Amino acid sequence: MSLFPAPSPSGVSVRPVNDEFHGDLLEISMGPHHPSTHGVFRMQVTLDGETIVKLKPVFGYLHRNHEKLGENTTYLASMPYTDRLDYLNSMTNNWAYAIAVEKLAGQPVPERAEYLRIILAELTRLLNHTCLAGFLLQDSGAMGTPLMYAFREREKILELFEALSGSRMMCNFQRFGGCRVDASPAWLAAAQGVVDAYGSFLDEFEALLTGNEILMARTQGTGVLTPQLAINASVTGPLLRATGVDYDIRKVDAYGLYSRFNFRVPLGAHGDTYDRYMIRILEMRESIKILQQALRELPAGPVMDPKAKLRGFRPKAGEAYGRIEGPKGEIGFYLISDGSPNPYRYRVRPPSFVNLTILEDMCLGQTIADAVIILGSVDIVLGEVDR
Repeated sequence: MSLFPAPSPSGVSVRPVNDEFHGDLLEISMGPHHPSTHGVFRMQVTLDGETIVKLKPVFGYLHRNHEKLGENTTYLASMPYTDRLDYLNSMTNNWAYAIAVEKLAGQPVPERAEYLRIILAELTRLLNHTCLAGFLLQDSGAMGTPLMYAFREREKILELFEALSGSRMMCNFQRFGGCRVDASPAWLAAAQGVVDAYGSFLDEFEALLTGNEILMARTQGTGVLTPQLAINASVTGPLLRATGVDYDIRKVDAYGLYSRFNFRVPLGAHGDTYDRYMIRILEMRESIKILQQALRELPAGPVMDPKAKLRGFRPKAGEAYGRIEGPKGEIGFYLISDGSPNPYRYRVRPPSFVNLTILEDMCLGQTIADAVIILGSVDIVLGEVDR
């Protein structure tokens, strides 16, 4: 028997709880189809008045056995499955998985392919952070304009992805030892045009939002995350850096060829929702710097190692973990090979799932309305949470 009554059409059901210390507490079930929860997700919230005293995230509605599928199919056949994890960021999902397999097989990658991977990863970061800002403002009550501005820019990047890979979102583009196809001069010119104009869009976006007194009142001091808790909970990405912790895998591991690029890692000071918004804005400006350098310095040459073996691929027995700084944080793949065509063990380290574990800590003492924007600032995709 369910603990909660059937939800109303709005996705919210309530049940009073008798508590001798607080009087009547109220349990609210938000979801699993509440419009603010960014997917098939549910929050069980206990309220004292409007103040949150307990919150339990409930997920698993989208579980589709991703890791077990990876152990029952070939290494290459798993590449398109990675697209379905964080389905906003398939290019970076592909890259993290490719790095894991390349480590396992000792597979080198041509220089041009490494540059192209960085270009696609930073375009993906622009896409993700732009959408996050639009969704967050939508959650905050700014209906329409910020989200439409964000989607206008997202469309330009998706058109680039479609022209290069044949798909807007499920790109299936990376291969072990490089990239599936090369970028044409026309594509590179189009990418340069998008990058050149993105700074002006961010100026426009910030003029509308960053100093907006309503946004600042709603987000400053809301959903504070401390550096100690973030580190203890293995939080990564913008959520971690908003607390002031200087940790970016592009700098720590210098994977690909990131050591060649000049960029800084923006840090927050308060760990609140406003800092998490600002970190995304500042990271987009750094991504533009990286893209300008990569497009200017892109070398000639092949995008696939001529010795790379895709058919009949059987890496020697061993294990490897490949990770990157995805737009949402550390996304990694752990693989164990027994010498067969399929991985013996296939495990994903998804940033959305890990970062979601501290949702209650950020929401305690806040109001129910605050919980919606705090969740929005975490930036999750349920395909990656549930797998």
